[in-house]
Amino acid sequence: MALLTRKRLILIEEESTYGTDASPDGADAVLVRDLSIVPLQSDIVSRDLIRPYLGASEQLLANTRVECTFSVELAGSGTAGTAPRYGKALKACGFSETIAANTSVTYDPVSANFDSVTIHYNLDGVRHKVTGARGTFTITGDVGEIPTIDFTMTGIYVAPDDSAQPSVTYAAQASPLIFKKGNTTGLNVMGLTTAKLSNYSLEIGNEIVYRELVGGTGEVLLTNRNVTGNLTIEAVALATKDYFATALADTLGIIEFTHGTTAGNIVKVDSARADIADVSYGDLDGIAMLEIPFTAVPSTTGNDEVELVYT
Repeated sequence: MALLTRKRLILIEEESTYGTDASPDGADAVLVRDLSIVPLQSDIVSRDLIRPYLGASEQLLANTRVECTFSVELAGSGTAGTAPRYGKALKACGFSETIAANTSVTYDPVSANFDSVTIHYNLDGVRHKVTGARGTFTITGDVGEIPTIDFTMTGIYVAPDDSAQPSVTYAAQASPLIFKKGNTTGLNVMGLTTAKLSNYSLEIGNEIVYRELVGGTGEVLLTNRNVTGNLTIEAVALATKDYFATALADTLGIIEFTHGTTAGNIVKVDSARADIADVSYGDLDGIAMLEIPFTAVPSTTGNDEVELVYT
């Protein structure tokens, strides 16, 4: 029987022991968009044999792993102080989770003791288990669209099997709001709080490495982080804000916004020490725009270059 592409689901659960299947079930289902998997991702090693005739040599597969990508809508759980269902994926991307009961859930980057998750990807009854998964993500917001968090997760290969799709319960993911005036507030672009934003992206930039050393086991390592972003705002007079001078002076500043209007579905994205680079002009509907790339820089304390706060 043909497998239906539309009949896909993803389950995500934290691992208590790295690389050991955490056995997620239907209660661990995450509501996602743009779900895809590279079920067999390997480094190809050619034998490159020399023979007295033409033709290819056999190829061997090394460092076989799995890559799974998916997007979630930038929205809270629906209840203040309750983590969103996809919070486990955020933690597996090198973030800590701090819960203030009935108030907030805060995600901050860490530099050690990284969490990992087990992912079960099920395509109409064909199940791919991905253990020891870690990854990175990008936050994207375009005016008139649903803002998203786009994950790329890498994990250990486990042979797929035939397994009926479980009954799933989608919870702790509130309905999203369009990225626009009224829904998205609290904008601060290097001290200018009256900026008019058309699009925003923030890439966490984790370096993810898969290794299989002799004497070891397969492991996904998070070895570095380089948080960068881009945003586009309506151009302003230099007397209002001179972003060119700010860039040349290497002056650090805040880039932040808050998305959402109702408790339990409010997300603040904050880069407290943004370093902007080559500011350039663009055009949108005949209006001059400023395109501003930036790097989020940690303080001397570290692990504070970006923060996500759900309230």
